[in-house]
Amino acid sequence: MDNCTNSHAHGGIVLLQMVLYIPVFTLGISLNSVAFWVFCCKIKSWTETKVYMINLIVADSFLIFTLPFLLYFTKYNHPIDVLCLAIQNICFTNMPMSILIITLIAIDRYIAIKFPLKAKILRSPLKSASICAFLWIIRIIFSNLYRTLHGNQKGYCFKTESLEPRYFTLFYCISGYFIPLGIVTFCSVQIIRCLKEKMATSPHEKKLFQKAVHIVSVNLCVFVVCFSPFHISLLLRFAVEAAGARSLMPGVIIFVKVSACLANCNCCLDAFCYYFAAKEFPEFSSMFPKCVSKRSKTNQSEESQPSTNQVMA
Repeated sequence: MDNCTNSHAHGGIVLLQMVLYIPVFTLGISLNSVAFWVFCCKIKSWTETKVYMINLIVADSFLIFTLPFLLYFTKYNHPIDVLCLAIQNICFTNMPMSILIITLIAIDRYIAIKFPLKAKILRSPLKSASICAFLWIIRIIFSNLYRTLHGNQKGYCFKTESLEPRYFTLFYCISGYFIPLGIVTFCSVQIIRCLKEKMATSPHEKKLFQKAVHIVSVNLCVFVVCFSPFHISLLLRFAVEAAGARSLMPGVIIFVKVSACLANCNCCLDAFCYYFAAKEFPEFSSMFPKCVSKRSKTNQSEESQPSTNQVMA
């Protein structure tokens, strides 16, 4: 009976991956190719947004490349060989990099909107590129370290049989997602609050601000909906492993695989969401220096005496 149930669940997961991964793979290649062309060829000047977007497209493109292999590894029992380890490295590097780059975009926008004058010092394309390069190096080292620590894993590719609790997974979830989630949420909420305040003082620009609020809200929702279930499932698996509750493991593994499908769909949605975000943000972010300069007339300059909004931030 258990074998029949497991076989049915396995077939359902394979079907789900086919339904999701085939269109995501096809659409993702198209969207990321167009986005890459737009940011590299159509947008001539190098900006912080351009640097982050190109890095995000690279991370998502690598992840898209792994989708056919993930489908194959789920459907068939593939041994843990060089191909398996290569795909694991790409997954363990590029999904976290997508999360970190989205976090950097949120921080960059927060600084640009809340501190428009100080942003000239804090932000630059070179600084953005340096931060991204540093994160790529850290993520590659982290994925190789993970492979070294779990190099003797038994079973098949992406079907590990070990029930030993992995504290590395706990660290990965907290540092790689839940801390960035807090940062993205904070920055997004602050940006939305700031934009809504400007709506009241600038009725003629209300439509533009409403667009910006909508973009930030959608980006935050996509981030939370795509990535939260997967990382919650990893925490749940760690808890089950630590408790030694073997009877719960099959159900948890199904939850991990289903939520992983949802998380991998993000590599297709990023190009769509952030293309429009990059298109709209320069329009309204440029308005904030004007707003700040009006407030700062009584204070001589914003740099010498921060405004009330900046102190509260």
